[in-house]
Amino acid sequence: MNTIKLLIILPLIGCLTIISNRLPAQEKDSTIRYTRVSNGYLMVLRQGDEIIPQLEHFALVEQIPSANFTGMGFVNVTFGFFDSAKKKFNPKHFKDVELASMHGSIAWQNDKPSIHLHGVVAGKDFVAYGGHILDGTVGTGSLEIMIITHHKKLERVFEKDLGANVLHLKR
Repeated sequence: MNTIKLLIILPLIGCLTIISNRLPAQEKDSTIRYTRVSNGYLMVLRQGDEIIPQLEHFALVEQIPSANFTGMGFVNVTFGFFDSAKKKFNPKHFKDVELASMHGSIAWQNDKPSIHLHGVVAGKDFVAYGGHILDGTVGTGSLEIMIITHHKKLERVFEKDLGANVLHLKR
């Protein structure tokens, strides 16, 4: 009887471990990452949180039709500058910098949240760099994001001639 229980329980534990490791930090611990406020949501991410997956998770859980957001805090970030001839981003990574300004939008593409994100960072030398944010995690401290939601569901569509995803507006 105990052997049968182990044969059933051990694979379940393994599956739960795999699933748990793929969830954003909010699912792994009890720290609240966002709260509703009068004009949208306020999100506060903590050291090590991945920015884009947290925004995607938020959009899915709250079923956000579309939104714009701004933010500031400390990050490790990869910017990309779009090479229009090659139709790809040239990446550059910045570690332990202050995100002085972040702006972005949430839309949908292929039934999944689509995050478009730009920012400006500066190091301790006060030199600023900016661009399209390809990837980023919260550095020391936190990242505060104010999210303003919209009632219309907006979609992004890949436009082959541009080589980029473009927000499509409907009346």
